Amino acid sequence: MAEFDNEKSQDATPQRRQKAHDEGQAARSQDLTSAVVLLAGVVALLMFGGALLETLARYVQRQLGGDAWLTADTDFLQLHWNDLMWSLATTALPIMAAPMLVAIATILMQVGVMFLPQKVMPDWSHVNPAKTLGRLFSMASVMRLTFGLFKVTVVATVAGVTLYSRRDDVLALAGMSAGQVGQLLLELVLWTTLKIGIALLVLALLDYFYQRWRFEQELRMSVQEVREELKEYQGDPQVAARRKQVQRQLSQQRLKTAVPTADVVVTNPTELAVALKYDPEEMAAPVLVAKGAGVLAGRIRQLALEHGVPIVENKPLAQLLFKDVDVGHPVPDQSYAAVAEVLAYVYQLKGKTIPGALKRS
Repeated sequence: MAEFDNEKSQDATPQRRQKAHDEGQAARSQDLTSAVVLLAGVVALLMFGGALLETLARYVQRQLGGDAWLTADTDFLQLHWNDLMWSLATTALPIMAAPMLVAIATILMQVGVMFLPQKVMPDWSHVNPAKTLGRLFSMASVMRLTFGLFKVTVVATVAGVTLYSRRDDVLALAGMSAGQVGQLLLELVLWTTLKIGIALLVLALLDYFYQRWRFEQELRMSVQEVREELKEYQGDPQVAARRKQVQRQLSQQRLKTAVPTADVVVTNPTELAVALKYDPEEMAAPVLVAKGAGVLAGRIRQLALEHGVPIVENKPLAQLLFKDVDVGHPVPDQSYAAVAEVLAYVYQLKGKTIPGALKRS
């Protein structure tokens, strides 16, 4: 039995997941972030790279052509610097911002928002030679090495196939002008990089799902761990069971003393039971002295039979009193007429004189 208790067979509880999150543990893939950043950068270059090249070309043409500078004071240099910065900001900012924003979004999607000031403090266990060697030769390191070699193979294959498909254009470079050569090489680099990024993204998604599966396996708990957590957050189950038992005993004891003093028990007829008492000399209105549902309702009916307390079946009244009136409180005004009618009926059964207060109701 102890062996099964220590087996990691239970899913992680919400408390275990929250604790792991607070410690900075989450399923994450660095390859996914890298692949998404690479793709975002290439797409941004394809979309805005032309505008950036045109801006740079116009600036170079403007600076190297035309009239020579006759002045070079501070205001003149500041004007040219501001012009250059504004031109670069409007064209280069989207290219730089896209990878950064995509990287932040990818990280947030994987791990969410974490505030971990304790990670800033130095941890000397990270420079422990024994632990370092253990991590170096662990199965996780072997898997990372194998996956890294596989990625290199995929990248080389994609690049080789892409360049081989454009072999005619590459062979024709000798007959092209310098501008055509630059344009073709730029096109080859960008589209080859884009295809490599797509391939790396597919591999990164596989790695991410593997990391999620591995993280879930690490979070799994044994039966004993679940028991210990229940004790920590909800108290000892044995103590809780003992507390409930004591509460039931106290409730049974209160019923034993309250029901025999009641004048009538109103039932639903089996699910609910409420006991009412009325003393016109001491009470302004009938008082609910006991109520119960299910097993307690059965106990109230049993005590009423044992002590000769009349039992009246009135489903709407029983439901209303059980829901709206607490033990020890008088019945509300809207229920007084119905309760008075029940009490008057009970007084007639017992051959007692009906109190004046009930007659006036």
